[in-house]
Amino acid sequence: MKHELLMLRSLLVASLLVCGLILGNMLTYAGEPIQLAGVGQTATLTATSCALPPDGIVCPRSAS
Repeated sequence: MKHELLMLRSLLVASLLVCGLILGNMLTYAGEPIQLAGVGQTATLTATSCALPPDGIVCPRSAS
């Protein structure tokens, strides 16, 4: 019984330590955020693609 309590306490301390490190890293992060999309680039429509019309019906794609 004593060994189980020691293991549970050490697991609790280890998980609290990891959570504290993650929280501290999130609160003190000073770097630039990751840019997933290109800055200043806009999506352009080509002749083969179409935008979603207001009625919600999607145009079919032609087989290429």
